[in-house]
Amino acid sequence: MTSQIHDRLLIIDFGSQVTQLIARRLRELNVYCEIHPYQKVDAVFIREMAPKAVILSGGPDSVTRDGSPRAPQELFEMGLPILGICYGQQVMMHQLGGKVESGHGTAEFGRAYVTPTEAKLDILKGWFTQGREQVWMSHGDHVSQIAPGFEVYGTSPNAPFAITADASRRFYAVQFHPEVHHTPNGAKLYENFVKLAGFQGDWTMGAYREEAIARIREQVGDKKVICGLSGGVDSSVTAILLHEAIGDQLTCVFVDHGLLRKNESEEVVAMFRDNYNIQLIHADESELFLGELDGQSDPETKRKIIGKLFIDVFQKHADTIEGAEFLAQGTLYPDVIESVSFSGGPSVTIKSHHNVGGLPEKMGLKLVEPLRELFKDEVRALGRELGLPQSFIGRHPFPGPGLAIRCPGEITRPKLDILREADAVYIDQIRKHGLYDEIWQAFVAILPVRTVGVMGDGRTYDYACALRAVTSVDGMTADYYPFSHEFLGETATRIINEVPGINRVTYDITSKPPGTIEWE
Repeated sequence: MTSQIHDRLLIIDFGSQVTQLIARRLRELNVYCEIHPYQKVDAVFIREMAPKAVILSGGPDSVTRDGSPRAPQELFEMGLPILGICYGQQVMMHQLGGKVESGHGTAEFGRAYVTPTEAKLDILKGWFTQGREQVWMSHGDHVSQIAPGFEVYGTSPNAPFAITADASRRFYAVQFHPEVHHTPNGAKLYENFVKLAGFQGDWTMGAYREEAIARIREQVGDKKVICGLSGGVDSSVTAILLHEAIGDQLTCVFVDHGLLRKNESEEVVAMFRDNYNIQLIHADESELFLGELDGQSDPETKRKIIGKLFIDVFQKHADTIEGAEFLAQGTLYPDVIESVSFSGGPSVTIKSHHNVGGLPEKMGLKLVEPLRELFKDEVRALGRELGLPQSFIGRHPFPGPGLAIRCPGEITRPKLDILREADAVYIDQIRKHGLYDEIWQAFVAILPVRTVGVMGDGRTYDYACALRAVTSVDGMTADYYPFSHEFLGETATRIINEVPGINRVTYDITSKPPGTIEWE
């Protein structure tokens, strides 16, 4: 938990896939909130956290099942404003004396429309201006009887209690999900809720910057810190925030594994050395990495080789920094949430991830994680606050293994050179058409096949490549970007004309799921 400086809102998580979206909506309103799984939350926890309001999330379970998740009963006696969403509504009704039933043909999944009753409610200010509101439903159970003290303020065809409230106790409950994009006016409902709860909207990046600097100085004292720098947004913001806090006590280690994009190594080193005067070890280890990857084609093997080498190289260079006691990492709030997940159960490993997670224990270092309370968009906002160039703040995510996972099959230097050039043309096209900021991530993958082509009067036998561009909120799910045929045709022509070694261009229109964003 963060310090008590800010007003706080507690989100009790019952396992919804979109709970993080609730937090994002609140953070956009400058409201500090934390997500905690219901198993961790009891009356003592709530009193110690001292939130000004509580939101009960959705979830996949049924309150009609014995042993299903509940909120602490004491919560309803604490005088706090409470908003229940979907399963959270059903929990409120069940625990406060109403009834919830399963089935009976009242399930709703997808778009629905809620119409108001004649009663007025403060949390609905700005709603129903057109007579009804589009919302997103996702429920199998339904409230069949509201709890004593509650009234109905909105109904839908399959949810007669779509919006209910006990206004005197500031208890509000909705059957739909106001946090998702498909409830267009949902943000207004959250805005009204936090206003009536008395939030001041004091969660700003300017304030966070000052508090984070103070915490870093208190934690580190006069000791030294090393920071693994990748050039991505998270590590860049971490490094610059640390440098502002502790100056020359920080040393960054930038490992160039030979799998970066065109000119990336030079750009990262120049930004940090020229603009911030940060002590930086530029470790060019491309020969080592590419040598170990030679002849390897299995994606998991490649990832594991890169991960192990990265730790070995980082260890080697970190050992040259005398007196270092801390390792800085760009851990974000979604990582923290997932580490104490709702289910706590096992999940399938889709692919291993490159990180330095094994380093602190191995090296005997203590962790500094100044971004662990932030979402990705907040990290970018903090980067702007710290004066990072927009070219770095707005960069698309780039994976730790770099171009290795955009080169299916064996990795060779010639293929990497072709890939760098094709990727540079593609990104240039996206920028020229003003599309870069609309896209979560875009890149080229070079395919492990060669195809016959014709250029001029001659036959070619060169590589095919795939263009990839996706839209996403957090990278957990994604959809392909709907480029125009004109854009795709123009881009394919440029790549084939300007990049020797490629004679065929395709566009990947797979969503996630079933695919992943990267190819390996």
